[in-house]
Amino acid sequence: MSTHSQLQSKDAVIGVVGLGYVGLPLILAFAAKGFRCVGFDIDAAKVAAINAGTSYIAHIDAAHIQAGVDAKLIAATADFTRIAGVDAVILCVPTPLDRHMEPDLSYVTHTLDAVVPHLRPGSVLSLESTTYPGTTEEELVSRVAARGLVPGESVFVVYSPEREDPGNPHFAATNIPKVVGGHTPACLAAGAALYQAAFDTIVPVSSCKVAELTKLLENIYRSVNIGLVNELKTVADAMDIDIWEVIRAAATKPFGFTPFYPGPGLGGHCIPIDPFYLTWKAREFGVNTRFIELAGQVNRAMPEYVVRRTTMALNERSKAVKGSKILLLGLAYKADVDDMRESPTFALLDRFATLGALVAYYDPHIPEIGPTREHAKWAGTQSVPWTEESIASYDAVVLSTHHKMFDLADLTNWADLIVDTRNALQGMSSRSGQVVKA
Repeated sequence: MSTHSQLQSKDAVIGVVGLGYVGLPLILAFAAKGFRCVGFDIDAAKVAAINAGTSYIAHIDAAHIQAGVDAKLIAATADFTRIAGVDAVILCVPTPLDRHMEPDLSYVTHTLDAVVPHLRPGSVLSLESTTYPGTTEEELVSRVAARGLVPGESVFVVYSPEREDPGNPHFAATNIPKVVGGHTPACLAAGAALYQAAFDTIVPVSSCKVAELTKLLENIYRSVNIGLVNELKTVADAMDIDIWEVIRAAATKPFGFTPFYPGPGLGGHCIPIDPFYLTWKAREFGVNTRFIELAGQVNRAMPEYVVRRTTMALNERSKAVKGSKILLLGLAYKADVDDMRESPTFALLDRFATLGALVAYYDPHIPEIGPTREHAKWAGTQSVPWTEESIASYDAVVLSTHHKMFDLADLTNWADLIVDTRNALQGMSSRSGQVVKA
């Protein structure tokens, strides 16, 4: 039976490699349609959690995992030889930058080295990790061909970028249109058949490169526009103008304007990283992406701007940063999630600590900082308690991420100085000079 037929009859077994914020929702999406799914991950804790029917991601309900496990539609393993038992393999592994701000494809290449030897003829191999145009051909196709499989005939190679928005109640994996590109027309047909089995809308494109650049464009669009409003924020502050009021007024224009909002920097697995995948690849073709790189520079400078504003506010109180107690509110990179990847709060923690401040954080979604590649020194640090005694003990509270769970009334009652990077306290009553926007 062909893979197409198996997908139509739901006899195909779906393998997902990487069980994080992209891979876990993907498994749940296919299982909800009646497919048997096998999740692969080198993290034994994630494997054990899924097999026990529990969730390690705050916005994903454990009941959905348990239901899939009970129905024998979901299982997880660290044994990559079991790739031989699946009909489609979807790779959802990280693609970070190295310390030189260049692409680190080691997760992709190491995963491929573990997967490709066990691929069986007729299977679909799809990459969802964000990367530069040409990765699918250079890394996936070359390895498949080296094994003696013919892309488009004995194996179908696809690129389909993830479009997850963790914590967004309006969009789940399946109702976000799915862009799919194939190495050959036959690959595209197989990829479309795979994703049509679980997603509401499929957007086929002519090649893997088009699909790869589509994902980068989506994130570069946001990076550049956020960089613009972040830069305008510094100008507006210097002119004693409220940039948030300016954005609200501009957003009343019914055409030609989309509101973006400033903050303490960029976070998450996409926007701070993905634009540099394109700038790196563009250099291979002798092209300079100055506009994209400038936006990245502006956004990476925002934590330092917040530090300066905090320093000035402390100076007004005759306090130095060195020796001051500073609390960061919100470790997650965005509101109402437990995802701390690339969070600008880490940059704030680092900078304040370097200046001699006594720093701590509060985040109800992240009670303890786990291991991270870039910020290992903070591993094991615990969130402080949310009590009047605790909050009032800090010389400055910097609101970095605005979770709905924050009691802002308590905050304004307890804190002496609040540095608000998210305009969270707009419209709330506060004491004169208590709230500083940054």
